[in-house]
Amino acid sequence: MGRFLALRLIATIPVMGVVAIVVFVLVRLDRGKAAAQLCGDICPPERLAEIMTRLGMDKPLWEQFGLWLLQLLQGDFGRSIQSQIPVLKLIGDRVEPTLSLAATTLLFSVLVAVPMGVVAAWQHGRWPDRLIMIFSVIGFSVPVFVLGYVLILAFPLSLGWLHVQGFQSIGAGLGGFLARITLPTLALSVIYIALVARITRTSMLEALSQDYIRTAYAKGAATRTVLIAHALRNAAVPIVSVIGIGLVLLIGGVVVTETVFNIPGIGRLTVDAILGSDYPIIQGVLLVFSVIYVLINLVIDVLYTLLDPRIRY
Repeated sequence: MGRFLALRLIATIPVMGVVAIVVFVLVRLDRGKAAAQLCGDICPPERLAEIMTRLGMDKPLWEQFGLWLLQLLQGDFGRSIQSQIPVLKLIGDRVEPTLSLAATTLLFSVLVAVPMGVVAAWQHGRWPDRLIMIFSVIGFSVPVFVLGYVLILAFPLSLGWLHVQGFQSIGAGLGGFLARITLPTLALSVIYIALVARITRTSMLEALSQDYIRTAYAKGAATRTVLIAHALRNAAVPIVSVIGIGLVLLIGGVVVTETVFNIPGIGRLTVDAILGSDYPIIQGVLLVFSVIYVLINLVIDVLYTLLDPRIRY
């Protein structure tokens, strides 16, 4: 296991190198936009050139990349162009709402989607299976922001339940935390539940068709035991895989959801940075998301080996 983890960690180094290059180049495709916004609507050319020199935008791209990479190796993500606050501090101040939303969405989605997929496979071809598949299709079809606005209209505005926007730390009170996190969690969970439930159903159907399932029934095992202890256990690898891959949907969905519900998280910070052409923040956020995604893939690889030791060899 130690050798397996070491190889996986080494493999992430070139991946992060490529990510850093791509992020740097993409963000600097329009190098003068941030300087133009700082300069204002009426900006003399000499003033614009002065700002670009101060920001280091007048240097060749390879030199800018070298200086930026040197800063990264020292743990410095730079400073915001607009506020001059260190990027790491800005991200650190916004990380709690984003982690809270992602954690509640992941927990709720898995607890709902996996049983749905198991029931759909067990009742294959019957009305529970059809209802769950209809939900899966609708869940993939409705954008997160549309569902968010529908939930806002239905609960806070029409029924007076829950809160429309904002965030409260769980340390400040569980009731206030749940009142503000419930609607964003529901809006973000639908597409994730649809994805996980569909893959769970497919994996379970394949497992239920195996000979060991018929043997378990022949020995008199209860249906619940067969579904959970035999079928679900052997169908776990693709389910865990899609849960990990689906976290990418959460990263993209968090940006939209935080904007709709006015949650002061990393997603909202990203939107504000894009609108303000604040490329140090954009670079920092993209790198943080990339590192998280690489680590998630590493965790998924480890879980693979625990669920099926044959994968190590």
